[in-house]
Amino acid sequence: MAAAPDHLFNLRNNFFLGAFQAAINNSDVPNLSPDDAVERDCLVYRSYIALGSYQLVINEIDDSAAPPLQAVKLLALYLSTPDNKESTISSLKEWLADPAIANNAILRLIAGIIFMHEQDYNEALKHTNAGGTMELHSLNVQIFLKMHRSDYAERQLRVMQQIDEDHTLTQLANAWLNLSVGGSKIQEAYLIFQDFSEKYQMTSLILNGKAVCCMHMGNFDEAETLLLDALNKDAKDPETLANLVVCCLHLGKPSSRFLSQLKISHPDHVLVKRSSSAEESFDRAIQSVA
Repeated sequence: MAAAPDHLFNLRNNFFLGAFQAAINNSDVPNLSPDDAVERDCLVYRSYIALGSYQLVINEIDDSAAPPLQAVKLLALYLSTPDNKESTISSLKEWLADPAIANNAILRLIAGIIFMHEQDYNEALKHTNAGGTMELHSLNVQIFLKMHRSDYAERQLRVMQQIDEDHTLTQLANAWLNLSVGGSKIQEAYLIFQDFSEKYQMTSLILNGKAVCCMHMGNFDEAETLLLDALNKDAKDPETLANLVVCCLHLGKPSSRFLSQLKISHPDHVLVKRSSSAEESFDRAIQSVA
């Protein structure tokens, strides 16, 4: 018996590769089952979140919506009001304690994303480690890499490869792991992003992936070209701005404008925090000498 067609394949793929507006624009998919319709809506609202349209998501998802959509709304609330994130995390923990919905894959995924943002990796893994979907497995890879445990990340990748070696998320996870391991694996990561760029719409995610590989290989001129192309697509993308700062420093070019943009649009970015910390240390050193 033939497998049922995957009506959401293109929508998912657009979302996974960072083509968020394309995901939104092509979301009117006919003949969806009720479960598929909820998944479609989750992907569309997560695309709006990725584009920074938090309030739209908060306004449109009401209290009668399905639990997965409520979880997506929680993510929008968490990202839109950093000063009130304790309240959002408290609500999230209440839901995770409810046996009726605690095992919902989207709720577990959102929990993993929020706790990863909080850098509470052990708490994130409590909800994601059991896997169950390709997105949960790929999030596990990201969490393990942030914990500097490439060995555990590799185990997760092997699970994904056994499920579907050609899946977009499997390929992305493979590229992330290769970048983390470094050395000869950088070229393999570059080829994965190159393959994406030939098959799919070029996005900031793909351009940044290629650029980071180029920087690892010492090709900073090519990296700069890719990153400026990414900047044209999204002038506020934090990874593009951060990578441009690093790239310009290596090329001996001014980077202060990109760092200023990053400070304004994403004040909590790790590069901003490191820069501020370095400036404070420098100021303290000057004062001690004065």
